[in-house]
Amino acid sequence: MEPFRQLCAVAAPLPVLNVDTDMIIPKQFLRTIKRTGLGVNLFDEMRYDDQGKEIPDFVLNRPPYRNAQILVAGANFGCGSSREHAPWALLDFGIRCIIAPGFADIFFSNCFKNGILPIVLPKKNVDHLMQVAQAGDTISVDLTAQTITAPSEGIDLSFEIDSFKRHCLLNGLDDIGLTLEKSAAIDAYEQKRGNARPWM
Repeated sequence: MEPFRQLCAVAAPLPVLNVDTDMIIPKQFLRTIKRTGLGVNLFDEMRYDDQGKEIPDFVLNRPPYRNAQILVAGANFGCGSSREHAPWALLDFGIRCIIAPGFADIFFSNCFKNGILPIVLPKKNVDHLMQVAQAGDTISVDLTAQTITAPSEGIDLSFEIDSFKRHCLLNGLDDIGLTLEKSAAIDAYEQKRGNARPWM
């Protein structure tokens, strides 16, 4: 998993409440277990019409948001089913950070496991950042310092994050990476068990 430390990027505004995982990646695209290739179908039903043509008014179909790496969203983002394809699709599109007043619990956890930083802020702060995003300005997120800045608007905010989740993102550790950190102890256990029970 790619570490997350600092990010300065265009932020796409999505001022919609209760964006569920089926909106993020509709069910017909869940037949794959690959983490790549889903970005083209991110927000598929909002991005494309029935003929598969882009809907010009949707934010990710407009410059400069086609290359957005930050998403500023409404409350309860990621609600609905627990599909891990939702963070996969966001990451494959290029989104590395989502800022919202709140997230659904399972989606929130899945973001950290896939290298996406979800940040919870009070609604008034999210509203202010939404204005920055709507202006097409960049937002800077520093996980090391736990700060969000938008120089164009004089914004300088701090955010809270669980220390373990912060450690994992800073070091690019998903569940497999965390297990591999213990590989020496695992190897020692396997050797000891093999010596004691060679028939196993």
